Amino acid sequence: MQKNCLVTGANRGIGLALARQLLERGDHVVATCRQPGKAIALNTLAGDFPGRLHVLPLDVATEKSRAEFVRELPLVLGEHTDLGPGRFDLLINNAGVLHSGERFGHVDAAIMEDSFRINAIGPFLLTQALAPLLADGAHIANLGSVMGSLARCSEFRSPSYCSSKAAQNMLTVQLAHALRARGIVVLALHPGWVQTDMGGDAATVAVDDSARGLLQVIADATLDASGQFLDWRGTPLPW
Repeated sequence: MQKNCLVTGANRGIGLALARQLLERGDHVVATCRQPGKAIALNTLAGDFPGRLHVLPLDVATEKSRAEFVRELPLVLGEHTDLGPGRFDLLINNAGVLHSGERFGHVDAAIMEDSFRINAIGPFLLTQALAPLLADGAHIANLGSVMGSLARCSEFRSPSYCSSKAAQNMLTVQLAHALRARGIVVLALHPGWVQTDMGGDAATVAVDDSARGLLQVIADATLDASGQFLDWRGTPLPW
């Protein structure tokens, strides 16, 4: 049965690959990015799957953008679901930011605040706002990073990114508890060191391989797994 899926930050990299693979398996996808007019690859994908991909603007870090997005969704989904107006089966919070070049003694408060708004606070508040539009038994995936693992931290590196992803992990657990009564599964997922602009030239995991693995981990996850921190192959990661 066709599912309704939402992927944030879908204009490039892992988000784009996830949107494409969801469409290829027959699902209906709402894909977001901050500037849809500049999302050439995503708009091309919409042309390849007419009627099944809707590209909408969303800045997960701002309350106004989140509110406008949530108001618009029932109009988009109402024509495309057998579950009633505006019901999502899958939400993938993929949008994120990594500010590179941070050095101890020169870490900037504005950079840290931006990282937390985009990587942790935004996804949590977006999910909270979308909760009435989620189907019971839906799946939520918060794309995090092993760099958010306190146990794995062995050097001073990208403190804004690492700490915001650690916060995202806690908020994933909070969401898992909040939504458990509705049978909604919430996961924190590390996509691997992926060959994207963020991952860099030395990355070891192909984008399509990561996306394929993530979707399989999500599909296999039962309610017993809700709140877990897993990598793209389903391997548990330390907090």
